[in-house]
Amino acid sequence: MNVGVIGYSGNKELEPVKSLKKICIEVGKVIAKNNWIMYNGGRDGIMDLVSEGAKKNGGKVIGVMPWEENGNEYLDLEIKTGLDFSMRSFVLLKSVDAVVSIGGEIGTALELVGAYAYKKPLILLKGTGGWTEIAEKILIDGKYLDNRKMIEVKVAKDLNEMEALLKEIEGELSD
Repeated sequence: MNVGVIGYSGNKELEPVKSLKKICIEVGKVIAKNNWIMYNGGRDGIMDLVSEGAKKNGGKVIGVMPWEENGNEYLDLEIKTGLDFSMRSFVLLKSVDAVVSIGGEIGTALELVGAYAYKKPLILLKGTGGWTEIAEKILIDGKYLDNRKMIEVKVAKDLNEMEALLKEIEGELSD
């Protein structure tokens, strides 16, 4: 299964990324131990941290890069899209089976809406701030991003719940 991880970019030694370091490393570890392939934006911030967690635990990591940028040191493959930040996000979303969101600013908001529009299973990791938390607060009936109710958005209170939800999605894909 291909799992996209979206969220904050920026220096991993500065807030808000710094306080999410441990959880990001663990998200990467969970993805690796389940033999899922991680896709992310390939750059800094949470992308770097989840990539590190996956790579150090034997996982495979693919970075979907904007423009002609180089990715972080933990990527197995860089897809240089030549596209701007927003457009490359849609390449990432089309390439995955599920999306996990960790915090994030406006780029993450765009990815959340894109994942929903593409009917990709979407998991919001509770307690990570940013657009992940904002999205949780605006869900219709606690489940949907709009009135069409295209796909249920899930909220994981912790890593165990995130993993269980991903396993559920994986099972649905194999049916």
